Amino acid sequence: MTIPSTSEIQNQVQQALNEDLGSDANTDFKNCDVTASLIPDSKESKAHLICREKAVLCGRNWVDTAFNLLDNNIQITWFFHDGQEINNNDVICEIVGNARHILTAERTALNFLQTLSATATQTSLFAKKIESTNCKILDTRKTIPGLRLAQKYAVTCGGGINHRVGLYDMVLIKENHIHAAGSITAAVNKARENFKRLKIEVEVENINELQQAIDCKVDRVLLDNMEIPMLKEAVLLTNKEIDLEASGNITLETIHSIAETGVDYISTGAITKNINAIDFSLRFIETD
Repeated sequence: MTIPSTSEIQNQVQQALNEDLGSDANTDFKNCDVTASLIPDSKESKAHLICREKAVLCGRNWVDTAFNLLDNNIQITWFFHDGQEINNNDVICEIVGNARHILTAERTALNFLQTLSATATQTSLFAKKIESTNCKILDTRKTIPGLRLAQKYAVTCGGGINHRVGLYDMVLIKENHIHAAGSITAAVNKARENFKRLKIEVEVENINELQQAIDCKVDRVLLDNMEIPMLKEAVLLTNKEIDLEASGNITLETIHSIAETGVDYISTGAITKNINAIDFSLRFIETD
């Protein structure tokens, strides 16, 4: 599982807060929430964070950080954990503290929560489609810039598994790499020469290329845009000796039939890029 560090989360949230507060802007009111300043600075309030649709929750640490970077005295009580299914009108947490600071951090907190919960929710939809098989759903590098680790964490909350994090932790030889290197064999041999400790995966588009990858004894083969009959043939040919990953135009309608071919993994960018923000709202409530 890919889990962002505390410092990474703080950096992401601080950058987002800076956008709202004009920390890097040329303004007379830099680092100021001009609307929240209309409220008495001693005002203490209680608020509920409410989900407005069915979703899988993800992003608690980002929410906590958004409020606590502004005010360590703000108290947040969570009623659900990351990875848990939530429903319309569920109160997911209660926030108590300085009213100004709660209002200032609200949008930053909700932006992270709505995006990461959307990623977890989308992943869950795909993962549930193949839960009756032995196949697992993988993410890709098709993530929001600057939120790679955050979204990969959200994928695990939704029941998926992380693929490589970046360009440095696994050799993934794709079509253009093969063309540039001259052949699958040439690319794999160079990878083994340069990166002895890294796993090697090769993308193939047909059975002939698959056989070349098998002969090279790579760790995993990416079966790109193959039809069901060819996927089944690939599974028979490798006989479980090499991990197989199917990819390309994966949809909720097709993913189960692909998983049933016997491939080990299905990777799709849809779980991190084809997402709709989950609807959350923060509401102040009456206090005694």
